[in-house]
Parts: sequence; C-alpha cells; structure tokens
Amino acid sequence: MLIRKARDIRSSEITPKSLYLRRREFIQSTSGGALATVVSAMMPPALASLTAQGGLTKLANVQKSSLSTTEEKLTQYDAVTGYNNFYEFGTEKEDPARNAHTLNPKPWTLTIDGEVGKPGSYDLDDFIKPFTLEERVYRMRCVEGWSMVIPWVGIPFADIIKQVEPTSRAKFVQMETLVDTRQMPGQRYPVLDWPYVEGLRLDEATHPLTILAVGLYGEVLPNQNGAPIRLVVPWKYGFKGVKSIVRIKFVERQPLNTWQIQNAREYGFYSNVNPEVDHPRWSQATERRIGEFFRRKTLMFNGYGDAVASMYAGMDLRKQY
Repeated sequence: MLIRKARDIRSSEITPKSLYLRRREFIQSTSGGALATVVSAMMPPALASLTAQGGLTKLANVQKSSLSTTEEKLTQYDAVTGYNNFYEFGTEKEDPARNAHTLNPKPWTLTIDGEVGKPGSYDLDDFIKPFTLEERVYRMRCVEGWSMVIPWVGIPFADIIKQVEPTSRAKFVQMETLVDTRQMPGQRYPVLDWPYVEGLRLDEATHPLTILAVGLYGEVLPNQNGAPIRLVVPWKYGFKGVKSIVRIKFVERQPLNTWQIQNAREYGFYSNVNPEVDHPRWSQATERRIGEFFRRKTLMFNGYGDAVASMYAGMDLRKQY
C-alpha cells in the first residue's frame, strides 16, 4: 500500500468542494490565514507548537465507570485539545484552540422544551448539580478517518432525560449549539447553516453509553472541545457530538442534522461507525489513531457493537447510514 505524504494530500480531498472553497475565504479574511497547515500522517505539525492548556478547574467527586474503554492508550491531552473540528471557531483543525478564548461558558443557560413534562430554561451549574459525574474513557472516530481515545467526564444522558419527563410523543431528541457571532467568530461566515443541529432517536439518547460531557482529563471542558456541555455518543462518528449546547428539544419527527442539510448524500442521520459503508469519497475501513503512524482497522460501531447493535436490528445500515 502506498502511503502518501501529508504534503500530497489536499484538504479538498476530504472536504466537500463547496465547504473547501468557503474555508479558503474564511482563512483569507482572518489574521490567522497564514497558519493554515496540512495534517501529517502521524501527528499534526501544529500540535508541536500547541501546549496543553491544563490549569482548568478540576472536577470534584468524579466516579470511575465500568463502561469505560480500558484496553487502549489515552490520546495525549495536547492532541485532544489542539486538534478539533469546531467550525464555529474556524475550519482548520488548529483554529478552535487558537480562537475559542472568545467563548464565555459561564454563566450558561440550557433550554429544554418540546414534548416534555418539565420544560424550562435552566442555569447549567444548577441543573447538573444533582447528578453524579462519571469518567468515561471512549474511543472517538471522526468521519474523516482519524480517531482518539478520550477520558470524558459527564452525566448519563438518560439521567437528564428522566428528570425532564418526556411525553409519549417524544421519539427524538434535537440539540442545538449556541449562535453568537461575537463569541463564535466562525459563525460570521456561511460555512454551515447555523445553529449547528444534531439529533438522536430517544432510545439512542437514553442508551447507557450516551453522555453529556462537561469535562475531560478530570478538568472542566476546554472551550475548544465544546464547553460547557456537549454530546458524546461513542459508537457514532464524531460530528454527531454537538458542542456548546444551549437547547435540547424533544420532538415527534426525526430532525434534520446540520451535515444532512449540507450534503445528504454523504452524511446521514444515524452516522454509526461502519467500516463496511464507505464515505462516497474515501474508505472507512481503516483509521489513523492520532499519535500513531500506522493505520488500524476500524471496528463496527467503533467497537461498541455488543452494547448497541440490537438497536439497529433489521435496519439496512447501507441505506440508513
């Protein structure tokens, strides 16, 4: 197998053309345009100049979880916090770490509405205070073909859902990111339709593996990783993990997510990790673990099939991707 060098791989090969062109426009219009780099085969070069922020508030009374992945090495903190997709702060992997200082995650209001018995707008700190925080070490597989292992800290989404009492008409959960061009400068450009929207079936949202994360590596969630609260669903591609959530709405009909709106042929609602269903423009059979040189085989459902496959029994996963 020929492994191409990073300089031979163009961003346009893994990015929709329309998005690639708008990405160039965004970079050229910002002072950080000269910082755009190409990702190397082993570790993004820009990570060498990015230091772990650390020093964030330690989260107290975090319990270890038996649902954690324990057999794999954690991805280094610098990489987890320095190599991200978060277009609200720019379209290059290094942009969130550089630009997310503009986000003010406190105070933060979370609105819960739709088909629930207890709708309302809540101060996030007060809302999560009654819940037990758990450390969940999960594999994270990006649709672009790279992966990490991250020690998240969060709350089982099922616990929160139970608290707000969905009605019998609630079949799906729709989540939205903050829209604020002052705090999220990337939203000044029509890279995507804002706000960023994601959704889950109710049974997916209440699955024991699904969490709302408020931290990683034992500290509060860094801005560039989706502070102050984000979704983590380890058997799905990473773009399902909506960040900086301000609204959770319970609905009867399947919502359209942002990447479906962007390109429905390439991105579906379910977005389960599946090495047997390729992206239209690249294979999903293997992945590059950040920090490693050689590619590894991608696991069905990202290795969580024993826990989640039954939810999709009888479905054609090639059509319902």
